[in-house]
Amino acid sequence: MTDQNFTATILVDQTPEVVFRAVNNVRGWWSENIEGTTDKLSGEFSYHYKDVHVAKMKIVEFVPEKKVEWFVEQNYFKFTKDKSEWTGTRIVFDISKKGNQTQLQFTHVGLVPAYECYDICFDAWSNYIKNSLRNLITTGKGMPTPKDEEFEFNEKLLEKADWK
Repeated sequence: MTDQNFTATILVDQTPEVVFRAVNNVRGWWSENIEGTTDKLSGEFSYHYKDVHVAKMKIVEFVPEKKVEWFVEQNYFKFTKDKSEWTGTRIVFDISKKGNQTQLQFTHVGLVPAYECYDICFDAWSNYIKNSLRNLITTGKGMPTPKDEEFEFNEKLLEKADWK
């Protein structure tokens, strides 16, 4: 059976060190709506997009210049029947040398076509990895979702996500 987890791969001219540093600058390529620690083992952080998507991640693997893995501890989608679709999935960044270039392979383990959010998540992750993260790596400037001043990650979002 073919692996159905969402995967996106990019090749860049920068070193594994530059790629690793960019991956861990999550506010620089994914979203400015990140609270917490994104750049060390056992770091925990939360993400939100308005009240539409809220997630809590834990960094469970952190190998400089080689690999970063997040575990999705909790997740809430406003737009799906199963509000917690990502909960228990893993987000993996594998970094390796390919000739004179560096390859970054992004895999969202558990994000599969059977998920209701798959098409939306496919488009979003593709953009964040192939455009925003690539740009952060190659130019120093990503295209993260801007800070949402209207919504802060707080207990009200947690209550709405029913994570009590």
